Amino acid sequence: MSTEADTCRKFVVPRPQKAGWDDAPYAINEQRSFTDGRVIFVGGKPKRGKQKRADYILRYSPDYPIAVVEAKIVYKAAADAIQQAKDYAEILGLKFAYATNGEEIIEFEFFTGRESIRPDFPRPDELWHRQRVGLGLADDTVAAKVLTSGFPDPARPLRYYQEIAINRALQAIMTGQRRVLLTLCTGSGKTAVAFQLSWRLWSAPWNKRGDFRKPKVLFLADRNFLVGQSIPRPDPSFT
Repeated sequence: MSTEADTCRKFVVPRPQKAGWDDAPYAINEQRSFTDGRVIFVGGKPKRGKQKRADYILRYSPDYPIAVVEAKIVYKAAADAIQQAKDYAEILGLKFAYATNGEEIIEFEFFTGRESIRPDFPRPDELWHRQRVGLGLADDTVAAKVLTSGFPDPARPLRYYQEIAINRALQAIMTGQRRVLLTLCTGSGKTAVAFQLSWRLWSAPWNKRGDFRKPKVLFLADRNFLVGQSIPRPDPSFT
């Protein structure tokens, strides 16, 4: 008897692969847990609830997720998974959600609110074009800077909400917004977010005058150890 894992391996994964999502710099992240599970109390003792786990996350670049895909076993309807795909896309800050049973593919686009049946997955360049239109990233140079890679830190990978905060702030800055405020609670990784955002702006390179030069970054904290806590300086010229 076929299982959902069989469906994914034989019928689901080949579809985005055929569209080019398995070719670098694009990527298909499989079975990615993005929450640790809600803390609940049972008998007065804390316990983690069920993690939220996406079947697949499609990435246009290593630091830029663009869509989520939820799969159902082949004998079930793809429509059975579309609501979960939409819920996960909203949590992850993504504008495209897909549900499939390996045969039928349903797409929901948050920019337009339109749900449709597709014969196949869109290619990465098609989805990126639609993302740019939805976000108002008309300028090719600006769009390329939004995709600037962050500083790799395998020991401390970014959590999903940190990645959302960085990408949204970067998009806001690149589209001309002069003030951006990010509010995160204690212990949520504000220092890591600030560093990665600064690194990507510096690497783009971006500056408010629009000329091609590295920006100067002023990194402020009320205690020295907080600055050192972010990450060792990766480049002597990064100040």
